[in-house]
Amino acid sequence: MSLEEIGFYTLSDVRVKQVSSESPMWRCELILTDRCNFNCPYCRGLKKGLEGDMPLERAKFIIDVWSKNGLKNIRFSGGEPTLYPYLVELVEYCREKEVERIAVSTNGSNKWELYNRLVTAGVNDFSISLDACCSSTGDIMAGNKKGVWNKVVENIKQLSKVTYVTLGVVLTPETLKTVADITKFGSSLGVADIRIISAAQSNDALPIEDIPLELLKKHPILKYRVNHFKTGRKVRGIQKTDSHRCGLVVDDSAVVGQYHFPCIIYLREQGAPIGKVSQNMREERIKWAKNHDCFKDPICKNNCLDVCIDYNNKYRDCHE
Repeated sequence: MSLEEIGFYTLSDVRVKQVSSESPMWRCELILTDRCNFNCPYCRGLKKGLEGDMPLERAKFIIDVWSKNGLKNIRFSGGEPTLYPYLVELVEYCREKEVERIAVSTNGSNKWELYNRLVTAGVNDFSISLDACCSSTGDIMAGNKKGVWNKVVENIKQLSKVTYVTLGVVLTPETLKTVADITKFGSSLGVADIRIISAAQSNDALPIEDIPLELLKKHPILKYRVNHFKTGRKVRGIQKTDSHRCGLVVDDSAVVGQYHFPCIIYLREQGAPIGKVSQNMREERIKWAKNHDCFKDPICKNNCLDVCIDYNNKYRDCHE
C-alpha cells in the first residue's frame, strides 16, 4: 500500500523517496510544558530533569532552525500545551514562517475561547484525547475530574466544524472492551479520523470485530489499524524482517527542554536524547539514523509504532 493510504498527512511516498540531508524538515514536535490538569492512568509524564515550561526564545530558536530546513509541519504538545502561556504567540510565529500545518495535541478541556483563538492564529490540526464513550468512565480516565468529559466532548464538536480534528483513543486493559462504542461515539462528533492504540504498558490486541464497516470507510487511520488487528499485528513492535534503521529521524524530530530526541515515543519511553538543541541538530540526526540499530534497541524494538515501521520499510527499499 502507499503511505498516503494510511491517513497521516505527514507520511507519503513522495517524502520517503526524496528524504536526504537536503530535503525539507517534514515535521517537528515541541513539548512546551510538562504541566497537565489531567492525571490519566497510562501517562508516566516526562523523564526527570525535563520538567518545566520551554522558554519562549528557545522554542522560537528551534522553529527558526527547522524553518531554515524548510519546516512543513509542527506539533505542539506536553503535558497539556494549552496551559503554556505563549502558545498563541508561537502559532502566529509559525504562520509567519509559512509552516503549512500547525497542530496541537490537547486533552480538549480548556475554554472554547482559547481553542477558537488558536484556530484564528493558524492552528489547522487538533489531536484530542477521548478515552471513553461516557462521562462516568471519561471523568475517571482524566483522573477523577468530575464533569470534564462533557466539556471535552463539546469542544470536539465545535472544533470539528471549523478545522481538522482527530481523536486519540488510548485503551487500557479496563477499557479494551469498549473500543467499538468509543469509535462509534467519536465518529458521531464529526471528527476526521480516529487513532486507536493500546497503552504502552500492555500493547494488547484490540477487540475490533464490532467496529462498523461504515466507520472504516469514513476514517482511513482507523481502517489502517483495524486491518492490522485482523491479521494479528499489534500497534507496537519491530519484527526481524522489518527495517532496523530509522529514516524518519532524518527529517522528523521531537524536542523537550534543551534536547532533541529520535521521536516522541523514544522521548516518552525515557530514552536518551540524540543531542542538545543547536544549529547542528540535523547533522546529528542524520548520523544517528545511519549508525543506530533499532532492532537492538529495546525501546525501538518494543515500542515503535506500525506507521513508523511501514515508513521505515519503504525507506529501506528506496535508499538501502
